[in-house]
Amino acid sequence: METEEKESSPAAAGPSGPAPAEEPGTADDEIPGRLLIFNTLVDKFLEGLMKAGSFQRFARCYQKFYQLRPDVTHSIYNQFVSQLQLSIKAEIQEIQSEGNLEELLDSLDKLDKEAGSRADPQWRPSGIPEEDVRSHLVPYLLKQRDYLRKLLKERQQENAKLAQRVLDGRKKINEMRKEIERRQQAWQKLTKSQRQMIASMRDPSDGT
Repeated sequence: METEEKESSPAAAGPSGPAPAEEPGTADDEIPGRLLIFNTLVDKFLEGLMKAGSFQRFARCYQKFYQLRPDVTHSIYNQFVSQLQLSIKAEIQEIQSEGNLEELLDSLDKLDKEAGSRADPQWRPSGIPEEDVRSHLVPYLLKQRDYLRKLLKERQQENAKLAQRVLDGRKKINEMRKEIERRQQAWQKLTKSQRQMIASMRDPSDGT
């Protein structure tokens, strides 16, 4: 009699047991990509957890109490499973809210859509590290070379301007030196003519 009760109790646990997880694609049709996958994984995890913690195992842990009060044992199991599901879902929901998981997964879906709409093919590793490094390093080095060439050209232009200024300065100095020499020669000539004039104006008797 007791064995018959044990065999019939798991069958009775079916309709009054925990409600099965919702199949994806019914209530979650509006949830896009990664969030749908995440919720489906959570449901599958809860489903597997409930299977692992079946009523048979629960009754085996409390076998003496089950033999005395099978109906109460079954009711306690249902309450335990229901509370466990609610607690796990609440914890997951809290983690989703704190980590802003829904928005992050949506942003990843948008990035995937934007990447899929691009015409240029996405980069994939070739399996040869040397070629992968070269394919990334060479464009960077070429950009650096172009930048250095541009910088060198700008410096050369600045140096050319400075050199021209130096030449212009030297030219002005030479012109000023020549002007000084010209004025000095003119002054010397003027001084010489003044001396000659003074000497010619002297009294001839002074020389005797």
